[in-house]
Amino acid sequence: MNAQPLLTAAPPDTQPAPRVTYLVKRLELAVRGEIERLMRPLGLTTHQYTALSVLARHPGLSSAQLARRSFISPQAANEIVSVMERKGLIVRAADPQNRRILRISLTGAGELTLRAGDELVDELEDRMFVGLRHAEVEMFRSTLEMCLHAFTGADHH
Repeated sequence: MNAQPLLTAAPPDTQPAPRVTYLVKRLELAVRGEIERLMRPLGLTTHQYTALSVLARHPGLSSAQLARRSFISPQAANEIVSVMERKGLIVRAADPQNRRILRISLTGAGELTLRAGDELVDELEDRMFVGLRHAEVEMFRSTLEMCLHAFTGADHH
């Protein structure tokens, strides 16, 4: 049995609605640009802010694990880790079971910087969702998670 398409063709005298994938990409670019602008006064890039956020949720990741969870290449992760370590935002320590693996954790300064960044992103999300009820925002979150799961088969919490 063939599934029915979710969208039907627009009447000939109207413009078709933009593809959802197009809107998702536009939103992603807009959010990335805004986060980049907001993080600049904190001395962070979007990728550094993302890495701090990931490390707060998953302390002790290796650089390779951080790269996967931050959606960047291992080379970019190594560079970001080096910069954040020089800034005193993170520390690396050898894994007790495998001394070649360095586990990354936030420092106190890293936690404070992340908290400041989170406050700015909270304001960004408040602006982005103005006019939506809490239940609508949660439905949007749930929908995005289901879409991600359809591709990856994994949760991204």
